[in-house]
Amino acid sequence: MIKELVAKNRSYRRFYESHIIEMDTLKELVDLARLSSSAANLQPLRYILSNTEDKNKSIFETLAWAGYLKDWEGPEKGERPSAYIIMLNDLDVSKSPSIDLGIAAQSILLGAVERNLGGCMIGNIDKKKLKLKLNLEDNYEILLVVALGKPKEEVIIESMDSTGDVKYWRDENSVHHVPKRSLDNIIL
Repeated sequence: MIKELVAKNRSYRRFYESHIIEMDTLKELVDLARLSSSAANLQPLRYILSNTEDKNKSIFETLAWAGYLKDWEGPEKGERPSAYIIMLNDLDVSKSPSIDLGIAAQSILLGAVERNLGGCMIGNIDKKKLKLKLNLEDNYEILLVVALGKPKEEVIIESMDSTGDVKYWRDENSVHHVPKRSLDNIIL
């Protein structure tokens, strides 16, 4: 069961924007992060939830999408995420969130997949602009934005070729392909 969730947990970048994700669902996903492990049990992560058109648009304007797809500027209107979870570090609790960010983000995304949703962790953020838009206090540091929605694209895991090229691509049918190293190649 967990292997299926992990395999379905791809970086989706196109969604059915009209599919509403309720605030209660976003809270349930953050609760999964809350229950996850935290280095030294400091629990420095904080979250901002968004599922309204205006707030989503404001967040979307600060994000860059899919660095390997040079001719694609991100999802078009109608294919944008219908919700976001912005992950923050509370600097009053910890100067460095250690490994908490990855653990929490993965928990959120696995919970999303379990609910037939998908998402994408986005680190390419105009953090200064987003911080101003959100009117955040100085003690909050933006770490990551998790875009969420009902996936509108197919993502396929491919065996990595002999060149070792890690770049994902889209084919003529807009199917997203992601190369992965084989299990034998990563176990020493």
